[in-house]
Amino acid sequence: MSMSNRAETARSSEPKAAEKVAIGLVQINNSFSGQNYLPYSIALLQTYVQKFSPNPGRYEFLTPLYKRVRIADAVEQLKDADIVGFSTYVWNGRISLEIARRLKELKPGIVIVFGGPHVPDQPEAFLRAHRQIDVAVHNEGERTFLNMLEALPDRDAWAAMPGVSMVKADGGFVRNANSDRVRDLDEIPSPFLEGAFDDIMQANPNESWIGLWETNRGCPFRCTFCDWGSATAAKVTKFGEERLFAEVDWFAEKKIEYIFCCDANFGIQKRDVDIAKYVAGIKQDTGYPVALSVQNTKNATERAYETQKILSDAGLNKGVALSMQSVDMTTLEAIKRDNISLGTYMELQRRFTRDKVETYSDLILGLPGETYESFVKGVDQLIENGQHNRIQFNNLSILPNAEMGDPAYQAKYGMVTVESKIINIHGERIELDDDVPEVQDLVVGTAAMPLAEWRRTRIFCWMTALLHFDKLFQIPLIMAHGISGISYRDMIEAFMAADAKRFPLIAEINAFFHSEAQSIQNGGAEYVFSKEYLGIYWPADEFIFVKLTADGKFDAFYDEAGKLLAETLSARHSGLPMDVIDEAVRLNHALVHQPFARENTKMRLRYDLLDYWRKVRDGEQPLLREAPLVVEIDRTSKPYTDFQKWCREIVWWGNKKGAYLYSPKAAAITPELAGHY
Repeated sequence: MSMSNRAETARSSEPKAAEKVAIGLVQINNSFSGQNYLPYSIALLQTYVQKFSPNPGRYEFLTPLYKRVRIADAVEQLKDADIVGFSTYVWNGRISLEIARRLKELKPGIVIVFGGPHVPDQPEAFLRAHRQIDVAVHNEGERTFLNMLEALPDRDAWAAMPGVSMVKADGGFVRNANSDRVRDLDEIPSPFLEGAFDDIMQANPNESWIGLWETNRGCPFRCTFCDWGSATAAKVTKFGEERLFAEVDWFAEKKIEYIFCCDANFGIQKRDVDIAKYVAGIKQDTGYPVALSVQNTKNATERAYETQKILSDAGLNKGVALSMQSVDMTTLEAIKRDNISLGTYMELQRRFTRDKVETYSDLILGLPGETYESFVKGVDQLIENGQHNRIQFNNLSILPNAEMGDPAYQAKYGMVTVESKIINIHGERIELDDDVPEVQDLVVGTAAMPLAEWRRTRIFCWMTALLHFDKLFQIPLIMAHGISGISYRDMIEAFMAADAKRFPLIAEINAFFHSEAQSIQNGGAEYVFSKEYLGIYWPADEFIFVKLTADGKFDAFYDEAGKLLAETLSARHSGLPMDVIDEAVRLNHALVHQPFARENTKMRLRYDLLDYWRKVRDGEQPLLREAPLVVEIDRTSKPYTDFQKWCREIVWWGNKKGAYLYSPKAAAITPELAGHY
């Protein structure tokens, strides 16, 4: 059979130009706490086609697939389509491939189009390995998708289109240069304002939706672990403010509680201050949206501060993310973030702390050039600078279109990776009878941080989170640092080196952390699944918190921890007021939320530890004062008589970046009251 005949046979079941074209669109997002994301990416494709096609009536858009379902059910939903477009990323790549494979097997003439950040920029090997894909679209897809539809049934025309790659019928391969980016983003119709979501919202009245929202596109930074900058060639383009304000009104009208802003650097534009003010004003007037999650700009200190302060004052965020990733200059150079000012982050952290705006810092474990020493030194520096709310310790995952995805780059830095299932923090173990798990390439060692050092660093992260950020031992650590100058890292490392005979419970925690780190390096889950504790995946530190409570070992933990800290301090300094540490341990122990508390607690303190602790957390100059106090801790106004309910509260506090303590009330002990305590 000639080449032209084979091509004609392959197209025999394709729609003719005058026929209706049924279009299926797929953007499978992860559910979050029972909520689902509106499928924004594919809605952009639909509204662009409907606006700019000379014959929009030719195209019939089927109900979009927006969440994970059984693969057989997905195929059933899409089988009547003539062409199916998949928007892919790390959380849906494998299931999208399998749905496409089965569709092609069921209906060989169906056209499969893949787009999104998970399509490799150099796609030949990918497309030859997955022949169910007819064509891949790179970068912005609105114009390209329309041009492809308009060319049907002449599939050969696709081979000349910008931004397209494909394996041709004769076995040849095409990878065309990317199409020009859309400079005036208002050319792209708004899916919200054009009614693209009306049908699925009406068909699913009980669904709770999360909005995905763009105010701009592009990123001027080229971090090697990220595919954002490389995908957009640096230049930032913008949607018009009038359109954006109308979309905010739409969110409020539809009572969309949560919006995730897809911008790489919110606050990078001067107008972002006005956008933040508008969203805050709409929330004040209507109550919606409840929250707006943004990725803070890396530089531009004043605007970054102002935009985040507006969102915080309006209650639109749970905390400001300060995504440093590393504070080591060698590492920052290796990942091309040395053009981002660390001073910016440190100043933002100090300002937000002084203004009582909660922040949390992001660090990535296993970046090129990072050593155990540089990493823990950075953690110590952040805490010293005032980060007492949360450091989010993220493992490093390789994205296919990031510079770090290049095998030559990985070889240069001696990066060791394992394939690991993608697990959501606090996510349920959802096991459909017809599904494929999503996986990631996780970095578990580098030349600068060999396997054993990676495990040690991972254990340091968990121990830091447990003691300081989960608040189990934060007050004693802060007091010990304040009265002796001992570093936070030295205290945390003392817990990591606890003698098993003298501190068996702490040693048991260390052994558990070591086992979990080893499991991750062997391809195991990043989080700890517990059937007993809500049936979800816990961070290892939170799992220990819950397990100490469930096993009735909370008191034993504080007994060992207090002795270990006292011995660590005594070995380094003589003449310290150790009664301060004893009081701090007792106070922290009493303040931690626990289930089944049946009565309130009163404590007598010699020192005003609460004032000292609060001043440190608020970025003020603390002063240790000998001022006898009685502290009353209300444990009964909100009792936890159900252990599982208490576990759900731990999840909530964890999502708020750590708030596990009761709110105490303190009163000075006057001579008249002295006899009562």
